[in-house]
Amino acid sequence: MPNESSPRSPAPTDTLPASPPRPLTVGMVGLGLIGGSLARAASRAGFRLLGCDLNETVELKARLLGIIEEPLTNENLPECDVILLGIYPNATVQWVRENAPRIRPDAVVMDTCGVKGSVCAPCWECAGQYGFTFVGGHPMDGAAKIGFDHSTDKMFKKASMILCPPRDLEIEKMKRLKDVLDSAGFGRYVITTPEHHDRMIALTSQLPHVVSSAFIKLPRAQEHRGYSAGSFRDMTRVAYLNEVMWTELFSLNRENLLETLSCYIEELKKYEDALRSGDDDALCALLRDGRIQKENADREGRK
Repeated sequence: MPNESSPRSPAPTDTLPASPPRPLTVGMVGLGLIGGSLARAASRAGFRLLGCDLNETVELKARLLGIIEEPLTNENLPECDVILLGIYPNATVQWVRENAPRIRPDAVVMDTCGVKGSVCAPCWECAGQYGFTFVGGHPMDGAAKIGFDHSTDKMFKKASMILCPPRDLEIEKMKRLKDVLDSAGFGRYVITTPEHHDRMIALTSQLPHVVSSAFIKLPRAQEHRGYSAGSFRDMTRVAYLNEVMWTELFSLNRENLLETLSCYIEELKKYEDALRSGDDDALCALLRDGRIQKENADREGRK
């Protein structure tokens, strides 16, 4: 008989130790500034990353850096739990249509385009046909430089993430997508419709790019050295842009942008009229109203 001081044998059991849950597999299509930044953050957080890019050198670099585990292919696409699309709007719709049969029915697909109406409608239709879930997405941040080499896992820290989900989105799938997005450090999630998104983005993003592009072409703009400070830098910062992408974004949101641009021109005309007529009281009133509106906008933004 065993000595009472001998260790007791563990009691027999029919249950095996639970296996740790497998990490979500994330597919990243497009490894530019946006896609590369999301991929870096998700990889750092421990998700399994499969990725692809039209530029084979970029794809190879992402593999060598350990950001993606292997290329995203037709064969392993069905392994993805979440698929993020970091490509242009028209290319996004084309990719979804071409790859829909290979997307797992319980997978969540999200784009990152700067317009939503022209993307969400056809992609929701396709998702409904094949059973997967499509969510429109727009991360509200970026950088002057473009491309994978300028991407960073902290690009979206505290930034706003706009989401346009379908009406029947399941909570579990939304949580799965949010888990991936949380790895990028977003500070706010805004849920809206594609229509409202496109109206707002015409004002907050697209018009500033038009204004900046036009401003830098004004006479003497190239002679600013020694005469410029913060206001000039702020006005011209987003003139440094990807003209191919922004042409597509402007064209796809043409009506909203035209309406916003017309309103802006009307406001500018008021300042021109006051200056031409020498009406300093009117000019002062315009400037005062602008200051008050800025104060109100900042106050609302802090809420």
